[in-house]
Amino acid sequence: MNLEAMAGILIPALLAGLLVLSTHVPLGRQVLARGIIFIDLAVAQIAGLGVTAAYTLQLEPGGWQVQLIAGAAALAGALALYSVERRWPAIQEALIGTAFVLAATGGILLLAKNPQGAEHLQDLLAGQILWVTYAQLVPLALLNLVILGLWAVLGRSGGSIVFYLLFALAVTAAVQLVGVFLVFASLIIPALASRHLTGARALMIGYALGAAGYALGLVLSALFDLPSGAVVVWALALLAVSFRVAASVRQAFN
Repeated sequence: MNLEAMAGILIPALLAGLLVLSTHVPLGRQVLARGIIFIDLAVAQIAGLGVTAAYTLQLEPGGWQVQLIAGAAALAGALALYSVERRWPAIQEALIGTAFVLAATGGILLLAKNPQGAEHLQDLLAGQILWVTYAQLVPLALLNLVILGLWAVLGRSGGSIVFYLLFALAVTAAVQLVGVFLVFASLIIPALASRHLTGARALMIGYALGAAGYALGLVLSALFDLPSGAVVVWALALLAVSFRVAASVRQAFN
């Protein structure tokens, strides 16, 4: 693959990653602060179940009907998990995990007799980030602007319900482009790496690590012909560990 062809594939893929990070880095810090680590997997899988249901109805992939069904499923799941937080906080993580398993196995059941079922499930989990087009990025960018604007205005005053609803919208948009694995990694890994920091510096470090992880992972996946989603996840993790090790060494010598 020549450089021009590689750039034509990698640039929109990288832009998709940056758009996912734009909402997932600040939301990821909230997830850590609330101690609900696996909510991302659960809501992403519920959104994926909506997509799978739309496919079984033979709706056009990427069409507005699919987006509507996926969004409705994610919002319903988020509201259910919000109710869990209020009613049964002591077993919240267990119920989040149960929701994830039910959504995942529900998708398997819906696709059990579909000859392309295994391919659909693979795309949902690992994503197809290398095949993202510029046309797909425009609605995601607009939605993320709305989400970030609402978070800036209502994030602190709106309570948990605002977090859950905006989280569901962000995840629904992202999971169809990059897959469940990358959505989870984008949310948690930058937040973990910058958890000892506060304010704007924490966000800047999270964004920088996330962007570097996507760029490195996409280039390596293209050079070595490896699954892009999996390589990006590993790149994010390795950069986060390297940053934490460097920070610990620096602190030891100060």
